[in-house]
Amino acid sequence: MSLVFRRLFRSSTAAFEKKNIFVGNLPWTIKESDLSTLFSQVGKVDAVRIITDRESGRSRGFGFVEMEEADAIAAIEKLNGSELGGRELRANLAEPKEERPPRAEGGFQRQGGFQRGGDRGDRGDRGGFERRGGESRDRY
Repeated sequence: MSLVFRRLFRSSTAAFEKKNIFVGNLPWTIKESDLSTLFSQVGKVDAVRIITDRESGRSRGFGFVEMEEADAIAAIEKLNGSELGGRELRANLAEPKEERPPRAEGGFQRQGGFQRGGDRGDRGDRGGFERRGGESRDRY
């Protein structure tokens, strides 16, 4: 494929590139279908996702709408700052998620409430296995 053809191909498909729109300050009660209906007034909506809290399942007040680039830009211009459910919407192009370093232990230590050092196999220095008189309490 020649360089000229690649450039022509990229520029002709650029208008059909999908863009994610970040939509913030959403009312807590909004559903994905409501958000889809709102954005479909401007253009074709490909996908809608409202972000919810893992624990409660309640909306976190923001979401994403996927549209073709031309429709996305028009939707941002029309809907950014508009009112929905008594709240002023924030709409802008979503930025790609930042790369994060992997977590070491999943966010918390799995070692219990205190540090337990050493092998502890002999238990000789901790006591508790011999009677006061020095006699062994070994039952085996």
